[in-house]
Order: sequence, then structure tokens, then C-alpha cells
Amino acid sequence: MQRRAGDKGQTAVEYLGIIAVVVAIVLAITGTNIGQTILNKIQEKINEIT
Repeated sequence: MQRRAGDKGQTAVEYLGIIAVVVAIVLAITGTNIGQTILNKIQEKINEIT
């Protein structure tokens, strides 16, 4: 795969887009019961091990 000579990596706009998506996912999870359900399942598995 060839790159253009000026293509050196991610731009600030791309990083901001990634951050916006991550924030949206975190807000969606914490704003619903799914986040609590995931936390409960993780705690159950930890308790099974200990």
C-alpha cells in the first residue's frame, strides 16, 4: 500500500472525531441500564474468581 508523500498520520480533526465518538459511547452507556448491567456482570465474574 503506497502513501502519498504528504500523508504523515492522523490530523487533529481526525483525533477530535475519534474523541467525540468515544465520548458519545460513554455517555450512551452511562445514561442507560446497560452500563450498570455490564458493571454487575464484571463484578460477578470477579467474585467467582476470588
